[in-house]
Amino acid sequence: MHQNDFSFEITQKIPHQLGRAGIIHTPHGDIQTPAFMCVGTRGQVPFLPMEDLHRIGGQAMLSNGYHLRKTSYEIANQGGLAQWSGWHGPTLTDSGGFQVMSLGSGSGKVVNMDTHKPLENTPMEKRLAKVSEAGVEFEDYLTGDMDFIGPEESMQIQCRIGADIHMAFDELTSLADSYDYNVEAMHRTERWAQRSLDEHQKHCMDLGYYQALYGCIQGGRWEDLRRSTSKKLGSMDFDGYGLGGAFQKSDLGNILRWCNEELPENKPKHLLGLSHPDDILIGAEQGADTFDCVAPAREARHGRIYTHHGFYHLNLQHPHDLLEKGCDCPTCQAGYTQGELREMQKSEDKAIRYEYFRLATMHNLRFIIRLTEEIRAAILDGHFEWYKNAFLKEYRQ
Repeated sequence: MHQNDFSFEITQKIPHQLGRAGIIHTPHGDIQTPAFMCVGTRGQVPFLPMEDLHRIGGQAMLSNGYHLRKTSYEIANQGGLAQWSGWHGPTLTDSGGFQVMSLGSGSGKVVNMDTHKPLENTPMEKRLAKVSEAGVEFEDYLTGDMDFIGPEESMQIQCRIGADIHMAFDELTSLADSYDYNVEAMHRTERWAQRSLDEHQKHCMDLGYYQALYGCIQGGRWEDLRRSTSKKLGSMDFDGYGLGGAFQKSDLGNILRWCNEELPENKPKHLLGLSHPDDILIGAEQGADTFDCVAPAREARHGRIYTHHGFYHLNLQHPHDLLEKGCDCPTCQAGYTQGELREMQKSEDKAIRYEYFRLATMHNLRFIIRLTEEIRAAILDGHFEWYKNAFLKEYRQ
């Protein structure tokens, strides 16, 4: 393993908690943690040029192996994701497991915010993906063609894409899956983890720099499964760990604690797919170092605006106000008002509408990035608990 190209150092710990501030060193630069990774699924954050990503303080970008799998040879020929995308900072790719597994059941494969509605998996005959020991056979929802991804294919795809950090191929269960099925899927994920490691080691230097690999922790909402698989994967030679799975929001803190009490402290942890401020605060407190989610950018395009007092839907009630008073994002600093942005959002002119998408996306992403910056500062200054309580006192869902 080429540890000179990838390493992690802990700078300061939160007293009596698992959380910490640190630095992840990668071939394309450092990540000051805790940090939020902006999601550029296909190599770019939608409607946001790379210079804007720098302007809002973005440190790293997450792209997806599933969506880039057919472009991966072209990306490799250009020297990797940094050269191909134009983002020359740190990058991470997801394995594609989430996407192909979602084709399989399509139900509850994320944190569930609604505990009142019963969840059911998609009937077997309607599923677009089939899981086996080899991997996942699935129907491409765009072309209708059959395709296949297993641990070996996922590692080959990711090593051609050339992000600094990769995720091992895993099986993501849904909230509707039983305990027994979670046991079966967890053990399969553990076998896939070893296969991912073996294949990754063959290709991790193919582009001339070391590409790190994180193991993915599953186990659903059950403590015994989370702890046992964390011990298992914690003993393997991964560079870090992705904390994933489907569970209810109220379980987040416990699940992270169960995992991180068993995983090696000196390895970085990435919490997959969450961006609500209270989730990030819980994640940072319980040992997550980096975060990602499509929600801030996607919700911005639909007019859902993030502020320290919670979110609101863009309307004409306060047409002369900024998106948030005192906000340091480029959109607010340029003086755009809610009324102006609402008109741009509803414009018949596509170019004007796309400019709204850019401006609103910058605001929401800057809000989440600033939150992680403030969390890091609070940890380094020794007043994380005070900061968390003060933030949550003003914030409403």
